[in-house]
Amino acid sequence: MLGRPSLQRRFALGMLGYMVLLSIVVLAFGWMVNERAEALVWRSLLETEMEYFARHADDEEWRPRDSDLLEFFVAGPDTTLPAGLAELRPGLHDEVAVDDRQIVALVRDTNGQRLLLALDITEFERSERELALTLLFSSLAVVLLLGLAVMWGIGRLLRPLRELAQHIGLLRPDTAGQRVAVPARASAELVVIVEALNAYLGRHDQFVERERHFIDSASHELRTPVSVIAGASELALEATMPAPARVQVQRIQRTARNVEQLIEMLLVLAKDPARLARNSDRIELDQLLVEIADDHRHLCGEKSLQIRVMAPEPCEVVAPMGIVQAAVGNLLRNAIENSDSGEITMRLQPGAVVVIEDPGHGMSPEQISAIYARQARGDGRGGGGIGLDLITRICAHLGWELRIEPREDRGGTRATLDLGVTATLTC
Repeated sequence: MLGRPSLQRRFALGMLGYMVLLSIVVLAFGWMVNERAEALVWRSLLETEMEYFARHADDEEWRPRDSDLLEFFVAGPDTTLPAGLAELRPGLHDEVAVDDRQIVALVRDTNGQRLLLALDITEFERSERELALTLLFSSLAVVLLLGLAVMWGIGRLLRPLRELAQHIGLLRPDTAGQRVAVPARASAELVVIVEALNAYLGRHDQFVERERHFIDSASHELRTPVSVIAGASELALEATMPAPARVQVQRIQRTARNVEQLIEMLLVLAKDPARLARNSDRIELDQLLVEIADDHRHLCGEKSLQIRVMAPEPCEVVAPMGIVQAAVGNLLRNAIENSDSGEITMRLQPGAVVVIEDPGHGMSPEQISAIYARQARGDGRGGGGIGLDLITRICAHLGWELRIEPREDRGGTRATLDLGVTATLTC
């Protein structure tokens, strides 16, 4: 939206353009009317005077009594007309320049004589220009004042719309039961928009609630058979069996634990953060990292990989135990799957920040960008695996911060999980 003109500005510019255009039209029309009226006045005045002078033009003893403004000429061999008047044809001629004066002249041919009556309108033209400038500046002042008034008026008209936009901007996607209040002085059209938006928010709450209920129900239904599988595998491992069979039962047990973590993460997505925070546990994070590392060492059996935990200081956080185990476990499992040999380090930094670095071929910048793109779209499909997709969604759900980036110095990938963003901690 940056760079786009506001609705208030568009309205104001439109009204200002309309007023400027209207002022130009009015001034142009006034000028045309003035010129027409002026021509009629000059013609009427000079025609009357010409009748008087024409009656005495044949009298050789008669001499016209010219004034400072009005002059009468009878064109002839002995008559010298001022420059600019000799070339005039019969009729009325306005604003004729003679020396430094403005003249309106009436020329008439009578009885073989050419009569010319000239009226000096220099002072009149000067007054007319002053009046025109006064009207022009007055019009500009009126347009400016009206523009300011229009800006103020449009601002008041659009204030309810801005208030509505602010209310919409405060809506949170993870909060149910939100509604937009009708702004004060809202118009009937704005009330219709608010009612339609509130109706949509109500339908959205119902949809989210149905989705949460479905995920909750499905996860609980899956818990029972997975628990049976996990319990049966533990009992089976207590019995004597061939080594190949024991390996397969252990694999069944590990798979059951992974499915339990997956179900736990799905349950998190079915709950709101407030309910989840009330069910949090006090966790000694430094010891939990050691346990998670021990649980995943068997995945390094067929690879030349080692897992080293670096937790120099005790750290205690208040967070959901199962979610922390699932998140850190999935990040560690992803590091193991993307590494062939070397050492995977798990560091616990101050502020409950867990950093997992692997030495493997790592994830390309395109794969990392795809994970964040899917997180932004809310799309769980893609090549990153369901584990990373769920972790990114859970971090956004709980307010944690997850960063995945390639290690430029030694190769591989670095995953940083910041649990201290929202968790109550002592470390």
